[in-house]
Amino acid sequence: MGHVYFVRHGQTVWNVENKICGATDIPLTELGHQQAIETGKKIVEEGIQADEILYSPLSRAAETARHISEITGIPAKMEPRLVEQNFGKWESTARDGLEFKKAKEDFCCRYDGGESMLHLAQRIYNLLDDVKAESDEKTYILVAHNGIARVVQSYFYEMTNGEYAAFGVKNCAVLRYDF
Repeated sequence: MGHVYFVRHGQTVWNVENKICGATDIPLTELGHQQAIETGKKIVEEGIQADEILYSPLSRAAETARHISEITGIPAKMEPRLVEQNFGKWESTARDGLEFKKAKEDFCCRYDGGESMLHLAQRIYNLLDDVKAESDEKTYILVAHNGIARVVQSYFYEMTNGEYAAFGVKNCAVLRYDF
């Protein structure tokens, strides 16, 4: 069986300010661009082989993927299913806000004006099923967001609700998952 790599985008201003980005299109900081460049170099140095980079349409992920693609020579293609979860009214609020933490406990309900955890899981699990079906022929690097990272982790590993809610990936971390 094959495998897939996951990379979270580089740092954004709202990451620095501890704000929820969600589906809001927040650009990378200068450090975020540098992190993406360093990640591309790391992929080359570690001999990570992939056929294609699939990335979220949000600019922070698209720019991260562009830097990685330019350094590695791996072609990159936008994948709309990798867009970050829409957190509705919570976007731009504090990531560690008590009301948001409480709202995160309810997986079935949509965030006010946003998307439920279950809807998010459906689209990411469908994408991962598609990637798995091609994994004997192709290896992908997925460049996306922290909310997407939680779902990817839950696809490969059993997690409690608390573990799911607490799971996070550092900016430009590279994770490998085996099917």
